[in-house]
Amino acid sequence: MAALSYSEAVSEALERLRPVGFEHGRSFVNHAPMAAEALAHMGYADEVPAWVERNLRSRSYHDVPERRWPIDPDDPADWRAALGDFSRVADWTALFERELALSPWPQVLARWWPRLLPGMSAVLTHGVIRTAHAVRAVAAAPGDNRFQLGELAQGLGYWAARHSTHGIVADPDDVPGPGRAPDTGHDGDGGRDEVARALDALVAEYAGIYATVSQHHPIPLIHAVTGPAAVRLVVDHLPPAQRRPSYLTARAVSRTMLDWFRAAPGTATPAPAGPPALAEVFARAVEIGDEHTIKLAEVAVRHEAFSPDPRHAAAAHLANQAIGRLSR
Repeated sequence: MAALSYSEAVSEALERLRPVGFEHGRSFVNHAPMAAEALAHMGYADEVPAWVERNLRSRSYHDVPERRWPIDPDDPADWRAALGDFSRVADWTALFERELALSPWPQVLARWWPRLLPGMSAVLTHGVIRTAHAVRAVAAAPGDNRFQLGELAQGLGYWAARHSTHGIVADPDDVPGPGRAPDTGHDGDGGRDEVARALDALVAEYAGIYATVSQHHPIPLIHAVTGPAAVRLVVDHLPPAQRRPSYLTARAVSRTMLDWFRAAPGTATPAPAGPPALAEVFARAVEIGDEHTIKLAEVAVRHEAFSPDPRHAAAAHLANQAIGRLSR
């Protein structure tokens, strides 16, 4: 049998996962579409079907709430009232399905990204992460992209339904460390590239923090790395005026997560010495099979290609070690 291509593996996975609920257990997030896309992107397309089946067997996903009534995207009072209301998640998904049927997906993304961005921190950034994996899938899909568009509708819908700002404010004057936040509100590729570089630096910074700070549990703080990495996936598809606010919000959210999840502020453990090569780190993540190890290792490989830094491998290797022990 011929090997699956990236888009074939993603389409098959998304078709299988389409009716699956957004959450399982005690409101744990359904990571399956994101991890399946990451596996396929990393060249493990043939392993995606079996991974999806194992995931479905090991999780008891909740039913999706029934649709209640349509959300009017042109009435701010109407759609704002539905933000953060998970009972309306099917209404939100239906809204984005309609929007994506009527307009090119980059236009829909540009319209809703600034509306949803203030709620990036909700459910540990999983709304923006799921949206970002869907954006990469739909941008790469040749020809028939209905499953990828359906997944983009679900990612945006979940983000909207779990939207919460947690009081996070992206202050452009509150810059950690030396230097200033990139002033990239202007048009042109220069602004895009400057934001991309800033996001790359942010991902490396929090990969280093993840690899050294004491934690109660190895999973929550991963999202301080994968959250800004998700924004990095999307930023090239955004209008210029939306790029700098995206960086500022991602930075503010990651800083807030550090406050949430550091078990012992100011106490650090040494970074793992000499982590394996990243291809080996990713292969080990696949062997473990946990969605968090897969997604963090994919981020490490991707960002190593963008801007090489040993902190990428250190974070993914440490997650493999810690989560691998929990999975035994």
